[in-house]
Amino acid sequence: MPRAFALRLDFSATDLRRLAKRSKDASQARHLLALAAIYDGGTRS
Repeated sequence: MPRAFALRLDFSATDLRRLAKRSKDASQARHLLALAAIYDGGTRS
């Protein structure tokens, strides 16, 4: 089982969504949106 990692405290879910909206790379945007969901309390699985 993979080891858990700590989330950064210098970004918020809103910041990540803003970055995803400006991203030109669809894969990067998906990753940022997934992280935003985790920051909002979603599960990591």
